[in-house]
Amino acid sequence: MLARAGVTDAYINTHHHADPGRAFVALRPHGLRFVEGFEPTLLGSAGTLRNAQSFVADEEQFYIIYADNFAEMDLLRLRTFHRKCGFPPLVVAAYRTDQPERCGIFELDEWGKVIDFEEKPNRPKTTIANSGIHVASPELFTYVPDSSPADIGFHVLPQLTGKMYAYVTDEYIQDIGTPETYAAVCARQMKSK
Repeated sequence: MLARAGVTDAYINTHHHADPGRAFVALRPHGLRFVEGFEPTLLGSAGTLRNAQSFVADEEQFYIIYADNFAEMDLLRLRTFHRKCGFPPLVVAAYRTDQPERCGIFELDEWGKVIDFEEKPNRPKTTIANSGIHVASPELFTYVPDSSPADIGFHVLPQLTGKMYAYVTDEYIQDIGTPETYAAVCARQMKSK
């Protein structure tokens, strides 16, 4: 997806299973060049983002993609939506889920602006979920805390209510954070071959 979107360089956080991750990126899959951000102690998703700030310093737009999701989507559409919204600090790719209590959940206005966000709510107000796929502008760093560990869902997104937009898509997005959801994606991929 990154290569199809014109990305040539990617920053990757390594911590858990760092050696297999290094072996994979050394193969330069799809021609991508990787810069490793090894974290002996996890900094949290917002801490990783803060460490990558110099990597994206000259970029007008950049992607942030969580590793515990599988997606088949057109990232160029997400980037175009970000541009059409006037380069807000963040645009999140969002999807409808049948398990909203396991996700970050958005409420949107009629233009897609996020008017409310709650991470893993006990009583979700909607089923529009954070995919963990985002496009951002450098302004985002003004909302990233200096302390670690810090999490994008708990510490950054709540500050962006009223400032970020959601790109709601019906493209295939699946959390692969559990053995069951990972197995389901693997089975789906095998069927498509």
